Amino acid sequence: MLQQYEKLKSALSSAKKIVFFTGAGISAESGIPTFRGKDGIWNKMKPDELANFNAFLRNPQIVWDWYQYRKKIVHQASPNHAHLTISEFQNYFDEVLVVTQNVDGFHSRAGSEIVYELHGNIEKNYCIDCGKRFDFENLEIEGKVPKCGCGGLIRPDIVWFGELLPEDAYSLSELAAETCDILFVIGTSALVFPAANIPYIAKKHGKFLVEVNIEKTELSSIVDLSLFGKAGEILPQILQRVKEEKSYGKN
Repeated sequence: MLQQYEKLKSALSSAKKIVFFTGAGISAESGIPTFRGKDGIWNKMKPDELANFNAFLRNPQIVWDWYQYRKKIVHQASPNHAHLTISEFQNYFDEVLVVTQNVDGFHSRAGSEIVYELHGNIEKNYCIDCGKRFDFENLEIEGKVPKCGCGGLIRPDIVWFGELLPEDAYSLSELAAETCDILFVIGTSALVFPAANIPYIAKKHGKFLVEVNIEKTELSSIVDLSLFGKAGEILPQILQRVKEEKSYGKN
């Protein structure tokens, strides 16, 4: 790790703006199931049965209950060392942004101030008819899908298959990738597009890319540095070196 860190040291020493692009792997360390691992969610359930709008219209109860189940998993878990470390990076650089494909809200819970959620947030909901928001509200009524005052069904504010990413979040994420000094890619297989474009945009603009993952991915051949292992162990080591060097620079 220390030898590999030397490749990152010079980039960090001059960096002012850092972006963390995160996927399911970072939250797996909190006990949240990933989608495509050997114990992944999609190994048990078919995506087309649950994660698209037509499925919701066909059987809203099954889809709603599925997301209530996932929400309970999130509530029973907590941000891990990786989420907390990313938040702490804010103390040492001018600007630290998080672009995440996760819907669990852990980055905000851990204290990150700028978080772009590309696939939505499991705590947010809206009416499919009038668009009224029902964010961070307890809408659970056993055996019933909640309805808006207008009579419309309330759905999770999650980007389902076939739906567009939220325009503002994606455009801001693109801008972050174009203007950062370092982009950390944490716990993602980089297979879900268009979100997976973010590292490639950074690469196109000559940014320093660091991959942190438990195994090689599609991005491993293009990044400047790959660090294999748990993000909750690797990121604190990097931050500790940053602290030491920032402290040394003040003396």
